[in-house]
Amino acid sequence: MLVLASASPRRRELLTQAGFSFEVQPADVNEDLRPGEDPIAYVTRLAREKAEAVFAQRTSADPELVVLGADTTVCVDRQVLGKPESAEDAARMLRLLSGRTHRVITGVALVSAAQSQVAAEVTAVQFVSLSEAEIASYIATGEPNDKAGAYAIQGRAARWIPRIEGCYFNVVGLPIALVSTLLHSLPSPE
Repeated sequence: MLVLASASPRRRELLTQAGFSFEVQPADVNEDLRPGEDPIAYVTRLAREKAEAVFAQRTSADPELVVLGADTTVCVDRQVLGKPESAEDAARMLRLLSGRTHRVITGVALVSAAQSQVAAEVTAVQFVSLSEAEIASYIATGEPNDKAGAYAIQGRAARWIPRIEGCYFNVVGLPIALVSTLLHSLPSPE
């Protein structure tokens, strides 16, 4: 049985679209960036902590239980951009991304009775230059509110992204091919 340790509707949609059967049980972990923590180390740590927390809550775990944890961040100029705390913070993030290429990094962790696996996917995303009016109008839609980097590639921000290098689904929030590969590499329960 696969359990998604995330409340993200985008992750649920992607897993469903890819044909996975799963349950949802969001994890409650501290998502603060540690001083000096590298973006890849940050998202893989959070993904692992989320998966481990949910796995531990199911201690009478069925031997076929697999918990999937994931965390996505945006990185530009060595800065990690999580979810904006306010409209002003969203505007700050969008100004940083404007006219540049940044990285979207998703950490993925699978925890089962047999083993744990952790990996990361990195995608480069190019943005066109944004005007202050475009930024203000986008923020007014509310779309940036719960998105790493203050944008959704699958939403209105799509018009500002002429090119990506890497996995599109990673930018949405879950690199499905990576998840599938990791799931297939887990040993079968005895």
